[in-house]
Amino acid sequence: MPKRPKAQAVQPEPAPQSSSEEEQDEQPLGEELDLSSEEEFADDEGASEEGEEEEQSEDDDEAAAEDGADEDIRQAIAEYYQAASEQRRPADATGNGVPAETSGREHESSGRPLDPGSDSSEDERPSRNTIGDVPLVWYKDEDHIGYDAQGAKIGKSQRGDKLEQLLARNDSRKALRTIYDAYNDEDIVLSKEELRMIMRIRKGQFPHVEVNPYEPYLDYFSGDVDPTPIINAPEPKRRFIPSKHEEAKIVKLVRAIRKGWIKTGKAKRAQQQQPQVYLLWGDDDQADSAKTGSHLTYIPPAKPKLPGHEESYNPPKEYVPTEEEKAGWELLPPEERPGYVPQAFECLRHVPLYANFIKERFERCLDLYLCPRVRKKRMFIDPKTLVPKLPKPQDLQPFPQTLALRFSGHTSRVRCIAPHPSGQWLASGSDDGTVRLWEVATGRCSAKWTLGEPIMSVGWCPNAALQLLGAAVGKRLVLLLSGLGGEEVEAAARAACKVPAAAAAGGEQQQQQLARWESRPDGGLELHTQHPVRQITWHARGDYFASVAPTGATQAVLVHQLSRHSTQNPFRKNRGRVQRVAFHPLKPFFFVATQNAVRIYNLAKQALAKKLLGGSGVISAMAVHPSGDHVIVGSEDKRLAWYDLDLSTSPYKALRYHSYAVRGAAFHSTYPLFASSSDDGTAHVFHGRVYADLMTNPLIVPVKILRGHKVVDSAGVLDCAFHPTQPWLFTAGADGDVLLFCN
Repeated sequence: MPKRPKAQAVQPEPAPQSSSEEEQDEQPLGEELDLSSEEEFADDEGASEEGEEEEQSEDDDEAAAEDGADEDIRQAIAEYYQAASEQRRPADATGNGVPAETSGREHESSGRPLDPGSDSSEDERPSRNTIGDVPLVWYKDEDHIGYDAQGAKIGKSQRGDKLEQLLARNDSRKALRTIYDAYNDEDIVLSKEELRMIMRIRKGQFPHVEVNPYEPYLDYFSGDVDPTPIINAPEPKRRFIPSKHEEAKIVKLVRAIRKGWIKTGKAKRAQQQQPQVYLLWGDDDQADSAKTGSHLTYIPPAKPKLPGHEESYNPPKEYVPTEEEKAGWELLPPEERPGYVPQAFECLRHVPLYANFIKERFERCLDLYLCPRVRKKRMFIDPKTLVPKLPKPQDLQPFPQTLALRFSGHTSRVRCIAPHPSGQWLASGSDDGTVRLWEVATGRCSAKWTLGEPIMSVGWCPNAALQLLGAAVGKRLVLLLSGLGGEEVEAAARAACKVPAAAAAGGEQQQQQLARWESRPDGGLELHTQHPVRQITWHARGDYFASVAPTGATQAVLVHQLSRHSTQNPFRKNRGRVQRVAFHPLKPFFFVATQNAVRIYNLAKQALAKKLLGGSGVISAMAVHPSGDHVIVGSEDKRLAWYDLDLSTSPYKALRYHSYAVRGAAFHSTYPLFASSSDDGTAHVFHGRVYADLMTNPLIVPVKILRGHKVVDSAGVLDCAFHPTQPWLFTAGADGDVLLFCN
């Protein structure tokens, strides 16, 4: 807040020598003027027109109450100021003084002359006290408040007590506008304009009324688009090409952010939230990251063992060996003796020089110089972080969990099972030479075929108009009439299985080395091959089916066409012993699994499309996903491998949950489920969800282990298959039973 000095009695300048008695009488009159009267006069003369009218009315009221002497005093003051102004005019004319208007205003306000060369107002005048930024408490007990520019003491004014100040405040109208300046020991009376400025500052406004905070905006630039541009040149090509310089700059910034050289807002906040602590021995770790002059990582030397209580010059008694212990140590070989024998001395001056000091230092130098150092980084990893975060099995239902039915009737191990496409029937083949047809809902055996040899594989024809059941029996492939679907379906099946005599006689020579087609007396069909058949699988259309004979060498894989009663050998040479084959559900691809690899052939181009690398064990089972883009392969090394055909030829994930060889594997046609069976007597069910997004990997979660079969002669669950429409699983065991697990 600006300081306003209090109006004081004006000291008139020395007037010219005059013999006039009136001038001599006016001189002491100015010196004896009352301060309050001069303040009133200065305030009346410096106030606005409204203030002059108000104060003039108040002065008139007060003058009416007082005697007429005040009227004479005011007249004398006016005459005095008029005479003083006339005396100063000659000095202004000669240039030795200040202008009359400025000088009069200075005398009226503060009574002090201003520097004529200064452009500062009276609010910026230097204070009379020159003690600087010194606490006034230091002068509390002194009779002065400081020193002026000449070094003279500035005495304190005689101020009345609290009672006198209260009475003076009640008597004076300007007490509420008077503040005390303790630094200069004077009272400052604020004018009404200054009070208005203070009130505006307290309200958050500009001090001066003439300042307008909302000046009108001057729009220097027009928003109108000129019809003719300033530059009519065509746009350069660089406007439409990404800048390589900016790209390089962005790459540098991204690299700096990844390396941690540039901290983002999130990293800075995380760093600020960390506790402000440091390691006491943090310098030891810093040495590991230091680089030598040859850009090699500095490896610090091994730290020697720190001394303990036994190395003290006066150790406790329990550390000092006895004579018997010393004698026993001397009898030991030198390499088994302790390196240091504790000794006790009365004081440190009695400790002799260490005898092996030079020898140990020399050996230490040799170790540091000659012995190579190897850095061993110790990693502290929480085992819980290594376990993948998978969803809970309860959130992945439905899947088979409990044993619902047991199909009993076979007298030997059941090697293969095949659910009907409708889901109402189940076919099973056993080593007892029979094929049984079961009703899934009741577990009743509705049909039985005795074929005389162990049944190695069974499979339903996908063509619903035929309802044929294929079985691999020894060196034969047998197509049986199931009797399902009514008379029309049975008649169509008999017609498809009937081999014409001309076709049989004409093709006997061509197919003598592949297969021989014959009709069965019961209306079925038999194909006689030269080697034992281990598997039969159907194409999705139901006209083609393939057979696998592992010992057949060049005739290991044969493809048969039911409508033409013909057989062909697609491969002149098989690279390895064939174990399993499968048709692609949608595309003309053919999967051939040998002992160590799975080859995928394009039947349309008659070329090898891809080769999937296997593991160390012999492949024993294979299943293709309904989409055709994923394959699971089980092997005798207890591993079930998942292959993503669009990702790689190596397994996407290897599942090692079985304790014995894997014998069967199957995908569900509609649910995201797949299962595997093993000789350990269990069947494992997995949740395998395949996403349509190629950037998302399949989700594989083990959900259930199914038990119910007995292990007989080191054979457990030999085959498994899912229900076509329900999340149910059929398993075939070596104990002669077929089990159904439901959700």
